[in-house]
Amino acid sequence: MFTIEIVATSVQSAINAQTGGARRVELCSALGTAGITPSSGLIQLVRQYTTIPVYVLIRPREGDFCYSRVELETIRRDIENAKVMGADGIVTGVLDENNEVEVKKMRDVVQWALPMKTVFHRAFDITPDLFESAEAVIETGCERILTSGGAASGPDGIEVIRQLAAKTQGRISIMPGGGITSETIGNLFTHGISDYHLSARKPVAPKNTATLFDMHYAETDTETVRAVVRQAKSFFMP
Repeated sequence: MFTIEIVATSVQSAINAQTGGARRVELCSALGTAGITPSSGLIQLVRQYTTIPVYVLIRPREGDFCYSRVELETIRRDIENAKVMGADGIVTGVLDENNEVEVKKMRDVVQWALPMKTVFHRAFDITPDLFESAEAVIETGCERILTSGGAASGPDGIEVIRQLAAKTQGRISIMPGGGITSETIGNLFTHGISDYHLSARKPVAPKNTATLFDMHYAETDTETVRAVVRQAKSFFMP
């Protein structure tokens, strides 16, 4: 069994992900800045129009992953809101000034989220030692780590991802992400890895134009998701 998770930034993208065969959505806003927490309305409507699990990104701002007391309180309240809106889990990450996993703070985050599950996102990839960091994340109680193996993309970091999966097997799920397409997912197929994360986005022509603003955007493309799912099936169910 495998799970294709699609990161979506709109209701339509979430619908397209589900239609294309994705088994889970990570919902966020401002994907171009590595994502921030989506609005209550977006969470609520995605929950209303889809039936697959929805995990909500909890990130109070752009920039680094080292958060102040007030920002942690923002995280807590956003988690409570996601829970009320019917989310199945959250995706987040807290690091210290040295880019080490903040184990104590992340334990608190995991507890705030219960009974929802918690995923540690790609802040993991900027930690100084991914193998030590994986052990730290396991201590926090997270169920999964999203990672490109410290590289620019999952395919580039596949050897490290495989090593992480082998060393943590049975204790936490390792989910490759970044640069995954129907052409590259075959290179990521590894025994012990069953979750794969991608955006499957395509540009959408703007309905109007303006000289002051860039009106271009992208949505998850149903056929792109289908192509990835088909390719994954060929490896998992030959």
